[in-house]
Amino acid sequence: MAGARQPLPVPLRAALLMLGSTALFGMMAVAIRLASAHLHTFEIAFFRNFFGLMAALPLLLRHGPGLLRTQHFPRYLFRCMVGICSMLAGFWAIGHLPLAQAISLSYSTPLFATIAAAALLGERVRARRWAAVVLGFVGVLVIVRPGTTGFSEGAMVAVLAALLSAIVAIQIKQLSATEPADRIVIWTTLLWVPMSLVPALGVWTWPQGITWLWVVAAGVFGTGGHMLWTRALKLGEVSALTPIGFMQLPIVAVFGWLLFGESLDRWTVLGALVILAANAYIAHREAVLARRAATGSPSTAAKPGE
Repeated sequence: MAGARQPLPVPLRAALLMLGSTALFGMMAVAIRLASAHLHTFEIAFFRNFFGLMAALPLLLRHGPGLLRTQHFPRYLFRCMVGICSMLAGFWAIGHLPLAQAISLSYSTPLFATIAAAALLGERVRARRWAAVVLGFVGVLVIVRPGTTGFSEGAMVAVLAALLSAIVAIQIKQLSATEPADRIVIWTTLLWVPMSLVPALGVWTWPQGITWLWVVAAGVFGTGGHMLWTRALKLGEVSALTPIGFMQLPIVAVFGWLLFGESLDRWTVLGALVILAANAYIAHREAVLARRAATGSPSTAAKPGE
């Protein structure tokens, strides 16, 4: 048909989905900070999970109760316990650190994940990727600046959140080998609600007025961001999409300046760029090795130094 609109190329669609996901995750961080002016971040985490569960319930309607059948419930339980600890630490960091610093330190998750993959999954990580991991942690040190007047003990909470998030990523990778993605999503949301309610009850106060908007927004933005992120990774390559995720930093930096009067520290920018470079290289090498394994070519084995 003449004049029919042509569909966007798949790589461009993947990039736009990742950009949308990045924007939503950035807005979730802003909503968390706004809500933290009136609520403890533990309580905000509960509302994030509660509204996330509301968004995930249609999965049960689509698949039926059989979606909940699993032989790996203890693994789900452990994965969700670690995940809740990571979430509580991450939300605390967003509520108490400058937004740009909290988000920049969260980018260290892939560095910890590379170490965890080698230690827990037995994945072979060679010299080049180890060098990228070391470079990434140099970036973390640039942001945290231990031993200087710019050091904040709260920054270590953000690093802890990234470490725990990496362990969760490894556990999801293990579960996904035998469990469908929708089952992982529904069990995660079902378990996170009561798990996050326990610490929230210790600091509970009911949201008032516009605070309700912020906690609902945190749940909606978080769930929407995760959905777009999943679809982006189905269409595009991780190595191409990973750098787009770092657009979250300028988004939260702008809102941090406009809403909270936060200036963008040059050490945070420098450290974030170093971590970005390390993560981009790690994602690129993992994509190259995955393609070699998929083609079954003689070059499937990693070359020296990879």
